[in-house]
Amino acid sequence: MREIGSNHCQIVRTSLTGKRAVDEQTFASLTILAERLERLKRLGKVFSNIEFSPYIKKLKNRQNALPVG
Repeated sequence: MREIGSNHCQIVRTSLTGKRAVDEQTFASLTILAERLERLKRLGKVFSNIEFSPYIKKLKNRQNALPVG
């Protein structure tokens, strides 16, 4: 299972570094990682202050700004 999670991290990381295009797969991986982060935060207060880096937040905002249709 760890390999699958690492794959999502790798996809987002290589997109951020410009080694691969930012595409649907990048945003799908980002969505999965965001869901996992939210589950982690629900485990306890010790995890409540964990958040994505500013670079990931910027990428996430880019995803939210994509036109629908």
